[in-house]
Amino acid sequence: MPKKNIPFIRAARIDFHKSLLESLLTISANGVPSNADKDNKTSVAIALSIANQLKAETGTRNAAQTSGNQFEDLVSKFVLATFLRLPHLRPGKWSVRQVGNRNRAEIAKYAQYAHLIALQEAAATNPALAASLGNDYTITPDVIVTRALESDGAINQPELLVDSLVAHRADLREGDGRSPLLHASISTKWTLRSDRAQNARSEALNLIRNRKGRQPHIMVVTGEPTPSRLSSLALGTGDIDCVYHFALDELIQAVKELGNTEAEDMLGIMVDGKRLKDISDLPLDLAV
Repeated sequence: MPKKNIPFIRAARIDFHKSLLESLLTISANGVPSNADKDNKTSVAIALSIANQLKAETGTRNAAQTSGNQFEDLVSKFVLATFLRLPHLRPGKWSVRQVGNRNRAEIAKYAQYAHLIALQEAAATNPALAASLGNDYTITPDVIVTRALESDGAINQPELLVDSLVAHRADLREGDGRSPLLHASISTKWTLRSDRAQNARSEALNLIRNRKGRQPHIMVVTGEPTPSRLSSLALGTGDIDCVYHFALDELIQAVKELGNTEAEDMLGIMVDGKRLKDISDLPLDLAV
């Protein structure tokens, strides 16, 4: 079927997978996909089925850091291409940016976390305060979605809604010294090991605890093939909105082929419980 005749988000998903196959998702000469744990037979079997469904080519495995950076970049491009196509569902002036570990102060540029600048400066000059705070205020998202503030002209476009005497503390309203809004923080994990899962949870809790104002969406996108490892992050509520898999439909098929009822049941719990979704669901969820 020609791409021009299929829905845009489906086409974007195909392009996303194509980019993965060209750069990151490969199968080694020993038959181990680049997102599999080579010492775990279940991981290799599931990842190999997914790779074959997506028609992965044989290639060399990238170093872990390189893989993580590449996955982060591809997720950022996917969100940029898809979410910005939804102004009819979520009006606003939006920006999608890849942050990673390059700028640890990035989060403080946005309204809900602007106070962290003062906290960081105080901790830098006060060792006792720094020791007391630890890293609880340090947040370094991989990909962020932000919304610019609205001028009075834009707010009053349909009719006179605000003036200098009303709604002057509203976060969405443009003004001197005000910062744009953080709409979403997206953590990207090409694979999940126990430490990586917990890092994502810790970051999510820091986003929740340290905010002033509206909580941003907190999401994780992963290429992890093993249901048990996915469950370490996806199950439970209160911190992460949802975990998004880079190829959930293919994962479901792979686990079915494996014939492991325990893995099937675990995957079913996560999917039916709305704790694990496909990456194609992410842009529409951002519009909520």
